[in-house]
Amino acid sequence: MQDPKIRLSELISALSIALDMAEGQPDGHSLRTCWIGMHLAEAMGISAVDRHDLYYVLLLKDLGGSANAAQVAELYKADDRRFKQAQKLLESGGVGSSVRFALKLVRLQTSLPDRFRALWRAVSRGEDDARELIVTRSERGAAIAARLRLPREVQEGVRSLDEHWDGQGQPQGLAGEAIPLFSRIALLCQVVERFHHRQGLAEALEEARRRSGSWFDPALVDKLCALAEHPTLWAALPEASLWAQVLALAPVRLDPMPDDEHLDDIARAFGEVIDSKSRYSGGHSERVSRIADSVAEDLGLDPHRRLWLRRAAQLHDLGKLGVSTLILDKPGKLDEREWAEAQAQARRAEAILSQIPAFSRLARLTGAHSQSGSDKGSSRSLRKDPVGLDARILGVADVFDAMTSPRSHRPAMPVQQALECMHDIVNVSIDLRCFQALERAIARHALDDVLQAQVQPEPQVQAA
Repeated sequence: MQDPKIRLSELISALSIALDMAEGQPDGHSLRTCWIGMHLAEAMGISAVDRHDLYYVLLLKDLGGSANAAQVAELYKADDRRFKQAQKLLESGGVGSSVRFALKLVRLQTSLPDRFRALWRAVSRGEDDARELIVTRSERGAAIAARLRLPREVQEGVRSLDEHWDGQGQPQGLAGEAIPLFSRIALLCQVVERFHHRQGLAEALEEARRRSGSWFDPALVDKLCALAEHPTLWAALPEASLWAQVLALAPVRLDPMPDDEHLDDIARAFGEVIDSKSRYSGGHSERVSRIADSVAEDLGLDPHRRLWLRRAAQLHDLGKLGVSTLILDKPGKLDEREWAEAQAQARRAEAILSQIPAFSRLARLTGAHSQSGSDKGSSRSLRKDPVGLDARILGVADVFDAMTSPRSHRPAMPVQQALECMHDIVNVSIDLRCFQALERAIARHALDDVLQAQVQPEPQVQAA
């Protein structure tokens, strides 16, 4: 079977929507930022080669955002997505900024003690915490960009996103033209997009002018404001067809068709992005991929089908980026609202991946795996679905790794105990045939290296 070809821009632009979720931004924020930034680059006369690199900086500017989600949750006991959304709408610098953010932050808390702790933390350590969080996201983002095989210019553009023209940004305190041009463009365009989306063009450009010379390169602000009357730039931002229009902006001759090895690297890299969202899921996607492949091999699936199953396993939790880390790492039982939010992740992942024609089967698989074999309210019949067996394999692998990994409410289960617990839910939540294949894989020691790769969660950050 020959898979349809897929352009790198097509894949990355779709996955950028998942990054929006992790940052608490509306779907399409990165696409709209890219649309503005590429028009600005064209007005500046930037070359096609440089526009190619800028294109990926604009789409992947928040690539490292999930890496500090657990830190946010531990430090402030706040929903990491709402925290980031609130933080990015405030201008930084000095004690006044910390106080303004603290007052905004306490409105995110649900209990009086948490409000006082958040207020004290933001006032007393706001600047230090901000630097630590930005260092985490910037370094992680650059590292993942390298894993995606993107040029060094893209890696540096992602790393320096939060540097400010006046030298008061993070993580290195770069100033002026020492900041990479792509970072300067991305920072300006993302802020303008946020204010445009919330308040309209006039307010967005006014905000750009207000931060000119502090956050933003004044020459870039002037150039962007000169585009205020651009006939199509601003009108296209709310359009449902914007994704297709953003794809058309990618320089075609420089837009590669990833081969199988590159697609595998992309899936693994985004699996790492997903797993970093929680203190308890480090390496989860890679282990599920390995476990699922061993089960699939035992069941005699052909190599091509196993290839796509491994990729699905790497991306099966993509929607988790849109779930609060407070929910993902909650030590107690989830309430009804929290459970509904957590369960919605499979539908989110399916919706994102279904935008890529070449990934349509993978999209259905990631959406179906959480229903693998369940008879409780399933919205589709997996026995009639051509991806049913694949989904059931993925479900067994996911459950087994979850049970044999430490979680917020319990330590990791020994393998035999996990198998006994799984046996109790065979034909209810997991498939018998897949479970037996898992047992055989374990018996022949095919998963020994996977089990040895289990890691303990990161130590908790101590709140002030």
